[in-house]
Amino acid sequence: MSEAGGDFQAIVLAAGKGTRMRSELPKVLHEVLGLPMISHVTRAARRAGATKVVAVLGHGIERVEAWLSASEPEGGYAVAEQREQLGTGHAVWVAADALRGGASHTLVLYGDVPNLTAESMTTFVRDALTADVPLAVMTAVVDDPTGYGRMLRDAAGAIAGIVEHKDANEAQLEIREINAGIYLMRTDFMLAELEVLMGQAAQNAQGEYYLTDLVARAAQSGGALGWIIEDHGEIQGVNTRVDLAAATATARARTNHAWMASGVTMIDPAQVLIEPDVTLGQDVTLYPGVTLRGRTTIADDAIVEPGCWIQDSSIGHAAHIKANSYLNQAEVGARTAIGPMAHLRPGASIGADCKVGNFVEVKKSRLDDGAKAGHLTYLGDAHVGPGANIGAGTITCNYDGESKHRTEIGAGAFIGSNTALVAPVTVADGAYVAAGSTVTDSVPSGALAVARGRQKNIEGWVDRQKA
Repeated sequence: MSEAGGDFQAIVLAAGKGTRMRSELPKVLHEVLGLPMISHVTRAARRAGATKVVAVLGHGIERVEAWLSASEPEGGYAVAEQREQLGTGHAVWVAADALRGGASHTLVLYGDVPNLTAESMTTFVRDALTADVPLAVMTAVVDDPTGYGRMLRDAAGAIAGIVEHKDANEAQLEIREINAGIYLMRTDFMLAELEVLMGQAAQNAQGEYYLTDLVARAAQSGGALGWIIEDHGEIQGVNTRVDLAAATATARARTNHAWMASGVTMIDPAQVLIEPDVTLGQDVTLYPGVTLRGRTTIADDAIVEPGCWIQDSSIGHAAHIKANSYLNQAEVGARTAIGPMAHLRPGASIGADCKVGNFVEVKKSRLDDGAKAGHLTYLGDAHVGPGANIGAGTITCNYDGESKHRTEIGAGAFIGSNTALVAPVTVADGAYVAAGSTVTDSVPSGALAVARGRQKNIEGWVDRQKA
């Protein structure tokens, strides 16, 4: 049973080539907030309670099906192929075998309408089931209906049919209620009517079969519901790159508004991009130019300064990510400062109360609580103990041309500036390494390692050179 209170399945029409996108990528795989458009649609349908999702694919079917296979729940979707593009009615008909014997009602969606919310789907389905009609269609009242099919209502206000813009007379062209193209139909009614429709020649110049033809049939055999959606951004279709940018702006504005309502501060929401799987705590502050991707989580009171890119990472309580830092698959502990201009690569794990400063790169390394690497440092395949200090210009030489090796730096150790630690090597607890050293052997606890040439001053050398 769905949240809407009824039994329904969803079909997503996603077979179009998307010629106007000017792209080799199938249209429905173009991303809105980091997810392919079709993924937004299927996710929303499942959240609304669809028992099954059937995707009708055509152009680029292998690539789209591969995405669905990797991202959709196993057994939660089916695929039907529309080899010829013969209209929306034909698109649903090619999926008849996948729909027949399924849920009592079918919700018809589009893979290039990414912003229709699960909440709107749920309400639409609920109201349609309450009306107990064979067909319900989502509509919108717009200021400029040019190009859209107009909804025809009878004297009592009931839906009587749809007339396409090119076929409308002068009076019908004045109608501002348009067809949004989203339907909920009784599955048996839909399949029976499509069988009749597909059994005869198409009744239009394009030689195509349209779901709009079923609206008048429903009106004559039980009635049709016209359900008006208020937020036009939810039914915004994508046919061009301009449309894609507009849909992304709509999704971004809606997402950011929701986060601000839950207690997140955004200095300029129009310049913050947050993907759907991101989680934010209360009193997080996001500055302009921040991008949060994947399954990133940011805990309460954290600050993210301008120009930061954070992907699939975990940021702890009251952490401070300073300007222009890049984090990917990294962990940052509470009250830790990162950047500015730091780079945390996959496997970077930074403890609490640490400092990773400007132009520091960390890869597959752990810094325990209180450790510091202030600037100009590379730490790869390393473990830095609590309270250790890494001087400027330090690098762990972790790669010998064939294999990677570990560097161990103990608690409270001090690594002087411009040091090269040639792995595998250990600097034990409390040990010191003199600036400018190249360390190839382990340093015992409490020892000072000096690994550099002895300084020699040549008196009078400058004058002799000038002479």
